[in-house]
Amino acid sequence: MLNFLATEGAAANSSERHGRVNEQDDYLLDAYSQTVTGVARRVSSAVVHLKVQKPTPQNRRQQQQTPPGGAGTGSGFVISSDGFVVTNSHVVNGATQIEASLPDGRSFHARVVGDDPATDVAVVKIDGDNLATLSFGESDRLQVGQIAIAIGNPYGFQYSVTAGVVSALGRTLRSQNGRLIDDVIQTDASLNPGNSGGPLVDSFGNVIGVNTAVILPAQGLCFAVAANLAKFVVGKLILEGRVRRGYLGIAAQAVPLPSKWTQTLELPTKGGIQIQNVEADGPANNAGLKAGDIIVQFEGKPIDSIDELHKALDETTIGRRSSLWVLRDGSLKSVAVTPGELK
Repeated sequence: MLNFLATEGAAANSSERHGRVNEQDDYLLDAYSQTVTGVARRVSSAVVHLKVQKPTPQNRRQQQQTPPGGAGTGSGFVISSDGFVVTNSHVVNGATQIEASLPDGRSFHARVVGDDPATDVAVVKIDGDNLATLSFGESDRLQVGQIAIAIGNPYGFQYSVTAGVVSALGRTLRSQNGRLIDDVIQTDASLNPGNSGGPLVDSFGNVIGVNTAVILPAQGLCFAVAANLAKFVVGKLILEGRVRRGYLGIAAQAVPLPSKWTQTLELPTKGGIQIQNVEADGPANNAGLKAGDIIVQFEGKPIDSIDELHKALDETTIGRRSSLWVLRDGSLKSVAVTPGELK
């Protein structure tokens, strides 16, 4: 009898403990749910569904750079009460007509204010009042593992919410025009066609990224342009309509350098950019650069890839005399070049 009572008492205590654990688990789960549902309520009213009309194939003979014609959909989010909306470049690039719809049922004609394919960020404008808005957060404060919530319109299903975590920071992604987008966030919050341009937000509802791409064969590999980069680009697009970048007017490819050159000439890099072609009347041609020259430094910085050269050619280089070091006929040569503006 005593043994039975002891066993019965232990079972009762175990049941009580198990009940408390379940209550704690329920509480934690509910806290997570409350975070996601609370953010979704606050954020979704500022998320825009974009229906985009682009030229049909018959009308694209003079517009070879535009995506396939016809109607498409994407997402965006309002950042100002006067109707500036952030989205992806690939969503609105080349659009002939854009219709923007809000969760409250209102619909607006939208026009492109500025478009930057190099970062896949664009800004469109709608004319409305009482618009809900979102604010950019500080993406440099993000930590791997923190909650990330995506809101958008996948496959035309409006205002869908997915949640996950920040999987990695500081990724790079190739843009439409071949340049690398730096400062990209990787997340496992599910993204699908139609999510493009929508916000990736943190647990406070601040925008930490602009959803831009998904690797279709993979599971849970989704990407967003980080808020700090997007904020910079959006400001430029609103004020100037574009992001200015320098160019040299060359076709080039990355090449490894023979060890005898790197050792003899004491070069700080093991590779360079070999010029294949020089554009007539371009900045490189005017500076005397030739096919076969290998660029190894720009303004004192080692250059060993096309992407490094693209990064170096920012708006501060436009129209400013810059120092370029090239390998020519086995020796180093300094060349003064004045980059033009990339159109």
